[in-house]
Amino acid sequence: RLEDRNAWDWHPAVDIFDNDTNIVIKAELPGIDKQDIVIDVKDRVLTLKGERSSDNEVKDDHYYRRERTYGKFERSFSLPADVKVDDIKADYKDGVLRVDIPKPETQKPKQITIH
Repeated sequence: RLEDRNAWDWHPAVDIFDNDTNIVIKAELPGIDKQDIVIDVKDRVLTLKGERSSDNEVKDDHYYRRERTYGKFERSFSLPADVKVDDIKADYKDGVLRVDIPKPETQKPKQITIH
């Protein structure tokens, strides 16, 4: 079925970077309510998923152009082996989801004191 093939056609833009203490994932999710976003972690994979509902106040034949994407999305990211899942934090503001994943101790930069 065509609708099954398009079930995950929307892929939100994502930036992934790290700082001294965290791996950070920032995803653009404009027009989505916070309660419609799910973050799961299983077997070292963090998955973002949710759905942006279509605008039902306008009939399809009244559009001049329709470029915004609606429907379900799902993005998955591999995590380092020893991330503490309970320490992952997420914040959603102005259509941007930020997920802070504490780096494992072995990945944090260490400064060596010279004696």
